[in-house]
Amino acid sequence: MTEDDPPPGTKEGETPSLEERRTRAGRLPGDRYVRIYRPPEFRRGRGGIYVATSEATTPRGPAGRLYDAVRHVLFGRPLETEAEAEERLSKKTGLAILASDNISSSAYATEEAMRVLAVAGVAALTLTLPIAVAIIGVLAIVVLSESRVIRAYPQGGGSYAVAKENIGTIAGLVAASALLVDYVLTVAVSTAAGVAAISSFVPAVHDDRVMWGLILIAILTVGNLRGIREAGMIFAAPTYVYMVAVFGLLVFGVFRVLTGDVPAPAQPPDPFPAGGTGEVLGLFLILRAFSSGAVGLTGSEAIANGTPNFRKPEAKNAVITLVLMGTIFATIFLGLTFLATTIGVVPDLHEQETLNSVLTRSIVGDGWYWVFVQLATAVILLLAANTGFTGFPRLASILAHDRFMPRQFAFRGERLAFSTGIVSLALVAGLILWAFGGSVTNLIPLYTIGVFLAFTLSQGGLVRRWWRLRNPGWRISMVINTIGATVTGVTLLVVAYTKFTFGAWMVLLVLPLLVLMLYSISQHYRSVADALTLEDLDAPLPPPAPPVVIVPVARLDRAALQAIAFARSISPFVRAVHIATSEESARHFRERWERWKGKDLVDGRPKVLLDVIDSPYRSLIQPLLKYIDRIDQRDRRPITIVLAEFVPRHWWEFILHSQTAFRLRAALLFRPNTIVIDVPYHFRDTGDVPGAGDRER
Repeated sequence: MTEDDPPPGTKEGETPSLEERRTRAGRLPGDRYVRIYRPPEFRRGRGGIYVATSEATTPRGPAGRLYDAVRHVLFGRPLETEAEAEERLSKKTGLAILASDNISSSAYATEEAMRVLAVAGVAALTLTLPIAVAIIGVLAIVVLSESRVIRAYPQGGGSYAVAKENIGTIAGLVAASALLVDYVLTVAVSTAAGVAAISSFVPAVHDDRVMWGLILIAILTVGNLRGIREAGMIFAAPTYVYMVAVFGLLVFGVFRVLTGDVPAPAQPPDPFPAGGTGEVLGLFLILRAFSSGAVGLTGSEAIANGTPNFRKPEAKNAVITLVLMGTIFATIFLGLTFLATTIGVVPDLHEQETLNSVLTRSIVGDGWYWVFVQLATAVILLLAANTGFTGFPRLASILAHDRFMPRQFAFRGERLAFSTGIVSLALVAGLILWAFGGSVTNLIPLYTIGVFLAFTLSQGGLVRRWWRLRNPGWRISMVINTIGATVTGVTLLVVAYTKFTFGAWMVLLVLPLLVLMLYSISQHYRSVADALTLEDLDAPLPPPAPPVVIVPVARLDRAALQAIAFARSISPFVRAVHIATSEESARHFRERWERWKGKDLVDGRPKVLLDVIDSPYRSLIQPLLKYIDRIDQRDRRPITIVLAEFVPRHWWEFILHSQTAFRLRAALLFRPNTIVIDVPYHFRDTGDVPGAGDRER
């Protein structure tokens, strides 16, 4: 067989495929049969499509295989795309994953409301229960309204999809930006609250709460990168343990109160003074307490945004989970608020102990059940971050599909999780946690703006949808969503007004910047699509003119000769250029080139001209770029740069080389009218270039 012969089993003019057909003799004389040989890395799929097997994803080298093994231990083995249906959540698991943020908010919502009221004196804490009832009323309206969102948009997207379709693109981007911010803050706040709960019975943690918070975010990131189903299996149980622990506490506490055995209030390490801190109780203070307690409503939108994560029927399962979430949160929140105000506990002035811990000590003492409740609370607060880890990547993928975020966010990882969104969320949340010192009180004012803005836009969008469609039952739906838009809009104004000077201004500043960024990304993708489209292409593209090929040569060796040989194979216009750092080295290279000039390395091809540039300032990249600019201005042809790159046997040997080719490639990346071709020369290669085996004498 010659080099020009087709591979075995391939007819002349036929493109070789992954399948090799070999004729074999049969058992009887004259019998022939054809056997198809297929590599193990690929299998035949439907419609003549090849499917890459797991062997095709296996790295070659030992370092790659080691990295692969470590990755499989941390994140699990890759899943096929068809397994996506098996990765969905049941109602039980969905409640634990998507509703954990809302349910866990009951652990600190009462404290945040009481902390605001306490500045006017301990007597003002009696208003906590009426404020809690008002918050539950808002929650009921939100749950009812969000159920309409789920039924109308079972494909997911929640507030973003509703606002974008019914109000406009900008409104949709505002809702999306608000939710993205909310998800980031969910992770930061939940982690900070979890660390605060741990520090209630392990005081040493309080001084290093930022470090512990970052460690816990890293653990949650790894768990979520293992896939939504496995993350659900890992993180579901603690949610139900928290419910059991708190419901047991509520039953016992209410029983003691109703039987007249009201417990004596335990004292935190640094309680609020009975006379407060000097601020007068007024409407503004009450509104501030309401807005602080309304943090418990966060997470209510996660189920609507993540409806596709549920098993079929997705919408029905999502609605049931939403109602269960609202019921559980209302019961726990009202129960804890009732017991706290009845017993008379006060928050810790400097956050050394949570109100939940003080209340539990008041009811059951410092025994094992107190430890059990605090551990359960700490764990669910940490796992509440899973709402952000589930919602943020899903919403980011929807935005990426709509060309409002980088396309990397739309791709699923090996475990069918949106890995880019998960990692990005962890990095930003960790940065915010560090910036605010891991304090729940400092983070809370940032927290509720986004979610109520998204609520208001989604409810307003549904009002317009019902008015436009006017399908059966549209009047009832329209009334429900109108009430929902009004209530959430008023709540948004209250939160923004009362928390503006406490940090909410930062969210209000970030949101328009984020909207601008998303819109700019969309404009970029649209301009690229317009430039690359084939719709208006009436005639074939003209063939390009032969390019001017420039081969930067650092030294005359096998790698350089291989690059020159390749350059002469693609164009008759080839120039070599050498940048010297001294006149002596320039002269020495010129002399050596002249010695090699007479050796015809590629028969029948024109000789290559050499330009030597002396760079007395020892700069290599910039003089070469200026040289390319001058050639481009003179010849008016496409410029092709052929780079010779030496590739050592092992990856760690790269640090022993200057990486000039890599730096030059990076410098040429954004240069117009320029093609960069990398010609690697592997260390094991010998004698591939004619004449390369000759040694300099």
